[in-house]
Amino acid sequence: MPTVSQVMSREVQTVAPDDTVQFAAQRMRACGIGSLPVCREGQLVGTLTDRDIAVRVVAPGRLASNTRVEEVMSDHVVYCGEDEDVEAVLQIMGEDQIRRLPVVRDGRLVGIVALADLARSRDQPLAQAVREISSPVDRLPE
Repeated sequence: MPTVSQVMSREVQTVAPDDTVQFAAQRMRACGIGSLPVCREGQLVGTLTDRDIAVRVVAPGRLASNTRVEEVMSDHVVYCGEDEDVEAVLQIMGEDQIRRLPVVRDGRLVGIVALADLARSRDQPLAQAVREISSPVDRLPE
């Protein structure tokens, strides 16, 4: 069975706690992703999702340009280690309904494993469906 290090992405887009939510949203849009790990000097300190932005910034009428990431991020982060078994990580992602899981070594972010990455490691019709559903959006309409 493969380990996370064999399927994870090592190049990860991140934001800092003091970045604005507007900056984070622009990065999400440019990368076609819905979540970003939040790091302070390489240490994983939280995660920010498009849902966090919608519920904690847009819905209450806050200005994304004046709101810092740390004010609305989730600081309880589920993560995994790079040596963990893919099956165990799939179970964690299913239980917590997570599509992208940060990969950490000694508290430092070293990668990210997406549901699509795990699906690629399997050879089943379900894996194909997950790959298609999870593939990034090339570009959102203006």
